[in-house]
Amino acid sequence: MKNEITLQTRREFLRQTVLGSALSWTVPAFLADTFAALQTQAADSATQIITGKDSTILVVLQMAGGNDGLNTVVPYSNDFYHKARPKIGLSAQQILKINDNIGLHGSLGGFKNLYDSGNLAVIQGVGYPNPNRSHFRSTEIWQTASDSERIEKYGWLGRYFDNACQGADPAVGVTIGSQLPEAFFAKHPKGICFNNPQDYRFRANGGGTEESYKKLNELEMSAPLPDGETNMMETSGDMLNSGGSIASLPAGMPMTGGRAVDFITRTALDAQMSSDEIRGIAARVQNQATYPNSGLANSLKMVAKLIGGGLPTRIYYVSQGGYDTHTNQVNSQQRLFQDLGDSTKAFVDDMKAQGNMQRVLVMTFSEFGRRVNENANGGTDHGAAAPMFIVGNKVKGGLLGQYPSLAPQDLYQGDIKYNVDFRSVYAGVLESWLKTKSAPILGKQFPALQVV
Repeated sequence: MKNEITLQTRREFLRQTVLGSALSWTVPAFLADTFAALQTQAADSATQIITGKDSTILVVLQMAGGNDGLNTVVPYSNDFYHKARPKIGLSAQQILKINDNIGLHGSLGGFKNLYDSGNLAVIQGVGYPNPNRSHFRSTEIWQTASDSERIEKYGWLGRYFDNACQGADPAVGVTIGSQLPEAFFAKHPKGICFNNPQDYRFRANGGGTEESYKKLNELEMSAPLPDGETNMMETSGDMLNSGGSIASLPAGMPMTGGRAVDFITRTALDAQMSSDEIRGIAARVQNQATYPNSGLANSLKMVAKLIGGGLPTRIYYVSQGGYDTHTNQVNSQQRLFQDLGDSTKAFVDDMKAQGNMQRVLVMTFSEFGRRVNENANGGTDHGAAAPMFIVGNKVKGGLLGQYPSLAPQDLYQGDIKYNVDFRSVYAGVLESWLKTKSAPILGKQFPALQVV
C-alpha cells in the first residue's frame, strides 16, 4: 500500500490492530500505557501520509520582478498617493472599487470577480524587517523564510517536505518551469520540474548521461555553497538595484541545496514512474475552462490537469515574470494584471468544474514592492512591502491586515513599512491549510495569519 492510503485510514489501522487490540484487559497496565502513548504519537505525527489525491493542495504563484503593490491595490482616495505619482497614479475611474478608499487595478477583473464571490483574500502591507532591495537576495529571503541577515540552506517548502512528507512520492512538489525554485531545496530532495510533460523523462541509460551528470556535479562542486561568500547572482542583483531592469526572473536559482548526483541517484526510479504518470495524465485529462493564451495560463492549465488526473502532489509552483517595472509601468502592469486575473479565474473555474476547488488554495507572492514615488521614466524602483493574494473556496475572503501609511513621515527611505510579516502568512497556510506545525519549518513560531 503506497501513498494512496489516507492518514485517517492509517490511524484507524493503528487503532484497530497492533495498538488498538493491545488495549485489552489481559495486557499489563504498563504495556497498555505504552501502547496508548504510541497510538497518540502516531495520530499526532507531523508526517503526512495523505497526498494531493486525498487532501489539500497549495499552488504558489510567484510574481517575479517585484510587483508595485500601490498600483495593484490602489489607495485612490489618498492625497499622498496622488502627490507621489502625478503621472502613473490611478484615479477612481481606472480602478475596481473595493470600498471608499481602495480598489483593485482596473485590469484585475478576474480578481475582482473572485473577491466579490468571497474567494479572494487581499493581505495588505506584507514584508519583513530590514528589507533588501536586491532581486536575488529578497527572492531568497522569501523562498527560504529567513531573516534578512541570515542565509538559509533550505527552502521553506523543502523544510515542509522534510518535516511533513517523509516517504512521499517525489511528485509531492511540482514546479512548472525550467528549474526547481529555491523554496524546494531540502535536506532530502523532493520535487520535480518540467515545462512540457512530454520532455519530462528519466533516461537511465541514455548516451553520455553518466558523463553529463559527472560534469554537472563538478560544476556544482566548484560553485560557492549557500552559506559561503556573496555569489555572482547576488552581485548582479545589487547592480539591478541601481536602476537596471529585468523582463523576467526565474522561479529559482541553480540547485545548491543538494548535490545533483545525489539527487538523481536517490530519486531515479521514482522519477521514472512519476514521468510516466505525468505524461499519461497530460494526454488524457481535458481542461474544463477557457484560459488566456499566455505562459502563466499554460502553467495553470497543466496544474489543473495534474490535479484532475490525481497526481499525489501537495505543492504546485508556477511563476509569472515581468514585474520589474522601472519604465513604462502603466502599460506593463495592464498586460500583466489582465493575464494574472484572467488566468487565475480560469483555473478556479476549472477546479470548480472538476469538483476539486474545495481542496485547492492559491497563494501569490513577489520579492518586494516598489517605491512610493514614481521615477522619471514612467515607472517605479525597488521598494519593500506589497500585498499578497490568497484564492480558495475556504479562504477568509476580503481585506486582511491594514493598508500601510503613505505619509512621508511614516515611510522608511521612501518605502512603505510592512504590517504583516510574510512568515505569518506562511504559518497560517502551513497550520490551517496544510495541517502541520509551522515552527519546525519556519525556524520559530510566527503568529499565524488566519487565511482560511
